[in-house]
Amino acid sequence: MRHPGPVHPILHMSSAMLFCPRGGKSHTVNFARVWLRVVSIVALWAGLMVVAGGAGSACTPHAASPPAPLRIAVTFAPSLEPKAIDGRLLVILAKEASPEPRFRVTDNNDTAQIFGIDVDGWKPAVSAVIDGATLGYPIRSISELPPGDYFVQALVHRYETFARGDGHTIKAPLDRGEGQQWNRAPGDLLSAPRRVRIDRNAGEVRIDLDRAEPLLQPVKDTKYVRRVRIESPRLSKFWGRPTFLGAIVVVPEGWESHPEAHYPLAIAHNHFTRQFFGLRESPPDDQLPKADVEALRVHCPNAHEGDFCERYGYQRLEQELSYEFYKQWTGPGFPRVILVAIDHANPYYDDSYAVNSENVGPYGDAITYDLVPYLEKTFRGLGSWARGLYGGSTGGWEAMAAQVFYPDEYNGAIVNCPDPIDFRSYLTIDLYQDRNAYYDEGPFRRTARPGERDYLGRVRSTVEQQNLKELVLGTHSRSGGQWDIWEAVFSPVGADGYPARIWDKVSGAIDPKVAQYWRDHFDIGHILRRDWGKLGPKLRGKLTINVGLSDNFFLNNSVYRVEDFLKTADPPADASIDYGARDEHCWSGDHSTFNGVSRLTVNARAIKKLADHWSRTAPKGADTTSWKY
Repeated sequence: MRHPGPVHPILHMSSAMLFCPRGGKSHTVNFARVWLRVVSIVALWAGLMVVAGGAGSACTPHAASPPAPLRIAVTFAPSLEPKAIDGRLLVILAKEASPEPRFRVTDNNDTAQIFGIDVDGWKPAVSAVIDGATLGYPIRSISELPPGDYFVQALVHRYETFARGDGHTIKAPLDRGEGQQWNRAPGDLLSAPRRVRIDRNAGEVRIDLDRAEPLLQPVKDTKYVRRVRIESPRLSKFWGRPTFLGAIVVVPEGWESHPEAHYPLAIAHNHFTRQFFGLRESPPDDQLPKADVEALRVHCPNAHEGDFCERYGYQRLEQELSYEFYKQWTGPGFPRVILVAIDHANPYYDDSYAVNSENVGPYGDAITYDLVPYLEKTFRGLGSWARGLYGGSTGGWEAMAAQVFYPDEYNGAIVNCPDPIDFRSYLTIDLYQDRNAYYDEGPFRRTARPGERDYLGRVRSTVEQQNLKELVLGTHSRSGGQWDIWEAVFSPVGADGYPARIWDKVSGAIDPKVAQYWRDHFDIGHILRRDWGKLGPKLRGKLTINVGLSDNFFLNNSVYRVEDFLKTADPPADASIDYGARDEHCWSGDHSTFNGVSRLTVNARAIKKLADHWSRTAPKGADTTSWKY
């Protein structure tokens, strides 16, 4: 309520006392009578304040100081790290202590809460602060957290400075042998989980980083499994420092006893791994519970269902089938090939997508023209006519991209559940027609785009939620997440040296200029249509594509787009495209069983198919016999 004019300060103080409520009612006073006694009233007022101040009188004009807002201050001691740190500081809150909060951040409803800030030149004993202005996931501000007890953990994912060969200088996390995993990167500093009472007005919560993630020990080679690491001059020039490519090589049975034999090369594209996936050289652990295959079919159909898989013995099944592949590999009648998994982890992700990129570097050329010739020379390969590729998801996209971008260098690609191979169906987004990646918008409402579903179509997370998580984990496409690596690989480099945004990470607004760059350089469907006159004769009969009709990430949608072209292409593509009814991610063409089993038999199935293809398409005079024993 506003006064109509200035009030004499003494009268103002008197009225504050005289209108003080008593018993819920106000007293009305004739001020003419009071004026002559104002001095005594003021004296009485002062006396009452002295007496009543200790009792907390409701009439006291003094208000208590507002409570301090919640903030989390993180420090580390000079004894732990004496130098300043660059990186991403992450604070994670969970309702349970185990597993640790850092391992509970997911795209699903059971995710932990996480907040993140960039730290540049962060010094020991100096606080870095998470407060109400810090972006979080899934709750966006710490001020919105429900009061309660939480287990809190902090870590800093360390960055290094790269003075790249293109003239840009950036900060990003160097892979340290873990495959670009922010929650287990060797050398990162972190705290033990601690139970903390969180309240919006709790003031400052202090967290001390008290340990470093230990370094990884090297994995030993065996009779059949060898590890290779070479420096790539192309990658070293790009990153401005020595940069290496690695490979896990599985040599065929009889490789040492048949020195005259030369072999085909099968590249199993996959995510980073320290062990060759699906191969076990010793019998399964008989202490593990036996697999209940029928229960796994229902509750662990894709091997990604967590506790259900453990409960019904999936680990035992995985060991059994991986050992079965080893027995096939070393037994009679199995194709003798050099089997390779490539290690191309980089500052943005656990692999490079095996193509040349303005932001990630010339990995396509480095793999095809540096690593592959080295492997063939070292392990007696046959050359390009006897090279093939297979993989699923990221590995499926890589297998198809390498075959399309290097059509003369590879002879056969088995492409399972590939990441989007046509950007008109970039999951649930049409990058060229839609204006917003997060919402399908109309004049009076908008609908969130799903990013993941189950086989019944129920949405597990939205595109917006998944991107928010990545933005909290890292700015400038540095989260190590799926959307960010697509952006890092496919985008042009921005003015600041980091990948140009395909869309605004907060609003979802798509940048059409960046989308056009994606189309021209990495949209495989578009490139096939645009360049089929040149590519068609070289790709005929080389492409096999498999995907589930209920793929959890809608990857079947982009396969439809490519199939529409390939089935009518001229000259003919002679491509094989197959769909698994009700099958989720990552279906690999096996109609006889469910994904949890078929993912463990994919090596044997793919190698047999490629070996048959090489035998049928070998050029005249090629060695098709020395490797068949």
